[in-house]
Amino acid sequence: MIGSRRGTYSLILSCRTNPIIQVGQLGGLRLQPGFYVYVGSALGPGGIAARVAHHERVSRRPRWHIDYLRAHTQLGQVWYTCDPVRREHQWADVFKQARGASIPMVGFGSSDCNCMSHLFRFETRPSPGSFWRRLGTTGMPPVKRLVIT
Repeated sequence: MIGSRRGTYSLILSCRTNPIIQVGQLGGLRLQPGFYVYVGSALGPGGIAARVAHHERVSRRPRWHIDYLRAHTQLGQVWYTCDPVRREHQWADVFKQARGASIPMVGFGSSDCNCMSHLFRFETRPSPGSFWRRLGTTGMPPVKRLVIT
């Protein structure tokens, strides 16, 4: 059970259409069928459970970049680790270097850091085992998978 524990998470989203969506002030993004991975952290009150609950719903008043994308994608899985250390930048780097990864929009979810993006697109669903191997396990709590659909 996740409860209110803090940590880092990745949303594994699927998309079957190709609309152009407006992502706040960041601009227009042409979606493509495939899988999108968004990396974030939940270090505030409510932790991962509260953040995932937010992302499960389509927001009527989008606040974050991911809220705009969620209206056009289906949430299938959440990969997370319960850990008070902010690891989203490390995870974003691992996804950026993964085979088949592309960055659909520079600056997505990363306006408060130096990462190129926290959103990545794949033709096929990324593998949690492959991600874990690329991430490495030294000093890392285990990455868990929550299946939504």
